[in-house]
Amino acid sequence: MIDKFQGSIVALVTPMKASGAVDWPALDALVDWHVESGTNGIVAVGTTGESATLEVDEHLEVISRCVQRARGALPIIAGTGANSTSEAVHLSKQAEGLGADALLQVTPYYNKPTQSGLRAHFEAVAEAVTLPIILYNVPGRTACDLLPETIARLSGHPRVVGVKEASGDVGRVRQILAACGDGFTVLSGEDELTAQMFALGAVGVISVTANIAPSLMARLCGAHARGDSAEVQRIDAHLQPIHAAMFVESNPIPVKWALHCMGRIEVGIRLPLEVLSEANRGILESLLDGIVSEEGL
Repeated sequence: MIDKFQGSIVALVTPMKASGAVDWPALDALVDWHVESGTNGIVAVGTTGESATLEVDEHLEVISRCVQRARGALPIIAGTGANSTSEAVHLSKQAEGLGADALLQVTPYYNKPTQSGLRAHFEAVAEAVTLPIILYNVPGRTACDLLPETIARLSGHPRVVGVKEASGDVGRVRQILAACGDGFTVLSGEDELTAQMFALGAVGVISVTANIAPSLMARLCGAHARGDSAEVQRIDAHLQPIHAAMFVESNPIPVKWALHCMGRIEVGIRLPLEVLSEANRGILESLLDGIVSEEGL
């Protein structure tokens, strides 16, 4: 089961109309594109999928549509985290019933639990479902840092199989693996640090950039899997400018604008997020042809 959660896993955007309504045909088309491009997995309704502003019925429908459209071609990891344990349990049970392959569980945001509270929260979710659970540590968004020793204690639960590590501290990979053992999966949560995290034992990435460059991100991860460090470095260097461009404003503002420029989605995002500012559009658009195109590699 753990082997399913490696390589390039896209943190999929939720495409929307200009009105903010979810664009279901565009979502289907994005899933098809990722299957064709060699993406190794899809996270449905994570941060990049605007989980914070989707209604519960929309949240679950996005998961369901991804499962149905992928038809088992790649695993669907459902983002079902919440800062209320009961809500996280509810979403997780629903996602399991919809056919998700695993759950991505972000640390509870805003209410700043202790490490003991984090452990109790994740264990409650794990006890409520039968699916594998990937923890998600992103303290820059949540004001809550899931420490390696807490991850180690959680890794003793049979359903807690890995972590998406996005603390910005590359050394955490080594600390987590030393505490949890080699059987535990560490995934990069920051595209620009992925190659460095690979060198320390990470086996994949949950990627924003994969939304616009799925083949290249799949090739990067494939090179790592076969031990071709020179190819990893070459592709990584090619992608670094686009990684940076994806965060010129808060994610997913830039990546949704890029997909719009590529003709893959309409201009649609929900308040309090707005479309990319005109001041930053030129920066991003000037990179797209050279970075996303595979001709230069």
